[in-house]
Amino acid sequence: MVEVIEDALLYEKNGHIVTLTMNQPEIRNPMGDPRVIPLWQQAADKINDDQDVRCVILTGAGKHFSTGGNVKNMGDRVGDKGSRGSSALDARRRYRTGVHRIVRAVRSIELPVIAAVNGAAVGLGCDITCLCDMRIAADNARFGVTFLKLGLNPGDGGAFHLQKIVGMARASEMFYTGELIDAETARDWGLVGKVVPLDQLLAEANDLANRVAKQPPGVLRMTKVLMRTAQTNELDTVLEMSAAMQGIAHHTDDHVEAINAFFEKRPGEYTGR
Repeated sequence: MVEVIEDALLYEKNGHIVTLTMNQPEIRNPMGDPRVIPLWQQAADKINDDQDVRCVILTGAGKHFSTGGNVKNMGDRVGDKGSRGSSALDARRRYRTGVHRIVRAVRSIELPVIAAVNGAAVGLGCDITCLCDMRIAADNARFGVTFLKLGLNPGDGGAFHLQKIVGMARASEMFYTGELIDAETARDWGLVGKVVPLDQLLAEANDLANRVAKQPPGVLRMTKVLMRTAQTNELDTVLEMSAAMQGIAHHTDDHVEAINAFFEKRPGEYTGR
């Protein structure tokens, strides 16, 4: 049984906001270590089960967000012929039971997720930011999908997500050159919504999270489901789901409270009921 590094992904709840911090700064917060992977699903399950949570912030400890895979470990495997000696089926299984579990865990979070990107977000680190609903970058942030420079294709779904955010041509440029883009370019391309000084990054992320957390929590979760559904389905499917969910929302206490708060010109006080 693989020993789990419990403090490699920190979980901190403050009010209605959970901050997840990748916490291996000495090796630039790699994500593919089998000892770390189970922590992602545990965190996602904990968030989804806690009806008091309304928004999530994802960031990295130290100088970088995440540089994705651990290149040193790749070098060790190649050096001892481990990569070439194992079968393609073994490698496929490692991806499906490895980094794909991180992708699925982040994707499964039922609440809005904000990526607060400091330093480098490369490879899987960049692809995970694409799974987040909103992205804020520090002015020292850099983004890249450098798989080809390592003789690899993207193996974690990045080819699916990145082009939906920045468009096919710009995603192609990033994948096919393996070059990094800076924070300003990322903002211009729509990869991030805002660039702020590094020392203001978490404050900005928390400000955005608090604005999200003011919304009715049950309907907030349903809205995220609709947003995700709309990414991969036809309009008719989204319309049917929208009607069903709004029908549910009309019968909630939070809807009544929202209408009353609107006419009384005050903030709503929501319970998730």
